[in-house]
Amino acid sequence: MQDSIVTTRYWHRLEDGRLQCDLCPRHCHLREGQRGLCYVRQRLDDEVRLVSYARSSGFCVDPIEKKPLNHFFPGSPVLSFGTAGCNLACKFCQNWDMSKSREMDTLSDSASAQKIARIATELSCLSVAFTYNDPVIFHEYAIDVAAACREQDVNTVAVTAAYIDPEPRIEFFAAMDAANVDLKAFSDRFYHKICGGHLQPVLETLEYIRHETNTWLELTTLLIPGENDSEVELHEMTGWVVDRLGHDVPMHFTAFHPDWKMRDIESTPAATLTRARSIALENGIRYAYTGNVHDNQGSSTWCHHCGELLIERDWYVLGHWGLDSHSHCENCGTKLPGHFLDKPGQFGARRIPVNMRHYGNE
Repeated sequence: MQDSIVTTRYWHRLEDGRLQCDLCPRHCHLREGQRGLCYVRQRLDDEVRLVSYARSSGFCVDPIEKKPLNHFFPGSPVLSFGTAGCNLACKFCQNWDMSKSREMDTLSDSASAQKIARIATELSCLSVAFTYNDPVIFHEYAIDVAAACREQDVNTVAVTAAYIDPEPRIEFFAAMDAANVDLKAFSDRFYHKICGGHLQPVLETLEYIRHETNTWLELTTLLIPGENDSEVELHEMTGWVVDRLGHDVPMHFTAFHPDWKMRDIESTPAATLTRARSIALENGIRYAYTGNVHDNQGSSTWCHHCGELLIERDWYVLGHWGLDSHSHCENCGTKLPGHFLDKPGQFGARRIPVNMRHYGNE
């Protein structure tokens, strides 16, 4: 068996002989040789296999804030990578060259789980991030990498749309130290029309992550003019987050720019992000952020109790640090939820491509 092809567990046989993939709510029905919509899970030899195991579209060291995670070791470097394919079909995808790739040659880098953990340590990365495309579709590889990273005291981060079935999500999120979930909108119309999916499975997974796991959770919504940026929807979304997830889950509102199948829509005005952040704060979200725009006020962290500046951000560069060694506000003593070092990291805005071939085989 090729190293890039491994047997999976989440599937069952239908009465008509097809195999149903049970990884995500799409439940693709496969005949021999057929691939699911994600493209990387395929029926071969009468079972469903992952055909992209240990293969990547590229590795890079990023700032953790780029994921975005603002309450998970701020200022630290994270070794980031993705594969090919995706189990949603978002028309606005900004990584469409990877997530919608139908060429396995896109996966030019290969690395074992143990090698990734070792390289992360050698590069002084506190974390490894599964990003660029959704890691739930390379479930088995992501979990193996996470296990290897934990042996090296390296954290793992999932950047995901959380479109996953209840059984596999237990194993998946048990392996993740942090997750940024892309809550794409707060209407099923948007999910169905724009993404080819549904909202409810995502909401159920968010509640599972928040209440049934130890995974640190942050949310991101890309605001698209005229599609998911109305005040009504933003009030509904942020109200749901407070009611179901709590006040302390950070929310990031980021700017859309025309891409893939939505090139006819204007970029998101900065004022829209500021308005969304204000609505979130008004509804009780304690940590709301703007992204993909230059906005020191909206990208910095403020004490929800006394209003003092806790973590100053200029894009991905940290400035003032208002936390004591126990992650409390130096002014009033209120604890900031999340995971923090005694001092801010200084990785800054660098982006360092990593050629795994330079690190030998493993």
